[in-house]
Amino acid sequence: MVTDVMNEARGVELANRDWRLIVGGKRVAPRSGKTFKNYSPVIEDNVCELPDGGADDVAAAVEVGKRAIDKWNQQAPRVRGRYLRELASVLRAHKEELAALDAIDVGNAYTPMLGDVEVGADSLEFMADSAGVLSGEVYNDMTTHLHYTIREPFGVVARIVAFNHPLMFAIQKLGAPLVAGNAVILKPSDFSSLSALRIGELASEVMPEGLVSVLVGKGADLPRSIVRHPEIRRIGFIGSEPTGRAIQREAADVAVKDVSLELGGKNAIIVCNDVDVKAAARGVVKGMNFIGWQSQSCSSTSRLIVHKDIARELMAEVVKVIEEIRIGHPLHAQTQMGTMANLAQFEKTQRYIEKTREAGAEVATGGGRPAGVPTKGLYIEPTVFVNVPRTSAIAFEEVFGPVLSTFEWSDESDVISLANSVQYGLTGSIWTRDVVRAHRFAQQLHAGYIWINDASSHFNGLPFGGYKSSGIGKEESKEEVLSYSQMKSVHLALNI
Repeated sequence: MVTDVMNEARGVELANRDWRLIVGGKRVAPRSGKTFKNYSPVIEDNVCELPDGGADDVAAAVEVGKRAIDKWNQQAPRVRGRYLRELASVLRAHKEELAALDAIDVGNAYTPMLGDVEVGADSLEFMADSAGVLSGEVYNDMTTHLHYTIREPFGVVARIVAFNHPLMFAIQKLGAPLVAGNAVILKPSDFSSLSALRIGELASEVMPEGLVSVLVGKGADLPRSIVRHPEIRRIGFIGSEPTGRAIQREAADVAVKDVSLELGGKNAIIVCNDVDVKAAARGVVKGMNFIGWQSQSCSSTSRLIVHKDIARELMAEVVKVIEEIRIGHPLHAQTQMGTMANLAQFEKTQRYIEKTREAGAEVATGGGRPAGVPTKGLYIEPTVFVNVPRTSAIAFEEVFGPVLSTFEWSDESDVISLANSVQYGLTGSIWTRDVVRAHRFAQQLHAGYIWINDASSHFNGLPFGGYKSSGIGKEESKEEVLSYSQMKSVHLALNI
């Protein structure tokens, strides 16, 4: 108990300090001199003030990045990879601090966030290992010319990331652009800036000056300035589908830019009647990402489509597994599930719960505030609905919260039709012992990342990205590295 109280105090202490923008590795005040208040969903109050960056800060980051790139590109990709390995080591050494910052900033549980640091560091090392994909090819027509290709960086690129995985995204999304030879401007959500700023400070201990900037600011002005800057021609965004489309429009209004988008999901988990029910129930709960992120994850499998023959049995097991989740203060070591990340997401989730009740669905578990949690904090129970009308909003709209909706099926054509009936296509999960059916379903699902008898797991090297309104481009793989480079073809005349 004493340790938990000390952890709570430590989280507030870490957050309440003098934060600055990171411009090319240096801590600087915003050109405007403005700050904004940073709200914690854990204490339901402001926990610190943050620098409010703007267009002038973007311009400064671009200029220092441009000056750094020439020297950076004199290093071979494998040498650039060594810097990423060193950065991974430094971040691991500070994992307790980074995890505590995410806990107080967005309510993610401290212990799972220690794992997020490892995931991010592993990603940096994978990107370092992937440096070799930046090689070109030689084409010899054996007569008049020698042809070859080379890979070159874009220059200064931007990564704009969401609030749900703050430290993991901030670490992961540096790797591919840097190993490909670019300078990076990282823009975290204004709901989740703390760990990104600290990661920027730690990166300055390792990376050459000018290469890494972390800019934060309240509202849309800062990201709009980044997207519209004429010299930032490569942008990677993680966030909502409406914001992704807005970025496409803003970018196209200024120049022809290379934009990749990892957007939302309304992902299906299909459970057939031949499964081990207990194993499938654990998979359903794992796929919802209740633990660590309160289901605020674009890949969460929030539509359970279960064969009617086992629906009742499976639901009983799902409820049993959910009720074992330890919900509490995010800075307590034993906590698995903390608070919602911000007030807007908390209120949105509550509205969906109420609307789904009004639509006639039944609550199998949850639906309110968990018992035994602190008086302060934006807590919502893991909530499961059964008998959900297929025309209800929750059947096709992304909640981005701990709400699972359940549907039943008996005919294969019906289950695939239902799974594909939404505008999104990010992930899908299939549970069956029939290997042929598993592969058939995987081919029929309109989604970019499919698990069979698993859910939620990610694997470095396997391209992650969506279909339809879930985005453009692939991450976590050599495809991500290549996407931060441009191919140039060179032709040498041999008959001169």
